[in-house]
Amino acid sequence: MTTTDQEGFSAAEKAAMKERAAEVRAPKKRMTKAEKAAQARQDVEVKIASYSGSDKEIAQRLHHIITTTAPQLEPRTWYGMPAYALDGQILCFVQDAEKFGARYLTLGFNDAAQLDEGSMWPTAYAITSLDERLEAQVAALVGKAVGN
Repeated sequence: MTTTDQEGFSAAEKAAMKERAAEVRAPKKRMTKAEKAAQARQDVEVKIASYSGSDKEIAQRLHHIITTTAPQLEPRTWYGMPAYALDGQILCFVQDAEKFGARYLTLGFNDAAQLDEGSMWPTAYAITSLDERLEAQVAALVGKAVGN
């Protein structure tokens, strides 16, 4: 057992929980559904703009791929990360390397994603760069995840 395990949550985990709590407690202004969606999209774009280095470029490209491939997904922040919801459930998210001290950005999928393949399948992908082939692979994953 590591020191972190004995002490509880890491500082990064605590920060993510605080971000999620702030998202939940955010003032509920009287806005139309379209205004709420526009605000949520803007929050995602601001979060992506705060990323540094190649994570920023990769996240911008992922955002474009995801929103183009599955326009029915609703961009929003989730635990301080850009995320995309289907019928109110987070389907996928983008976690920058800096968030938890990882060496790569991660594209992750939650239970709502229809990626099932037999008894075992990946739900998170490390991404260090994107080319046309990988962009097509991401688009195919997102399409499969939403049931296209």
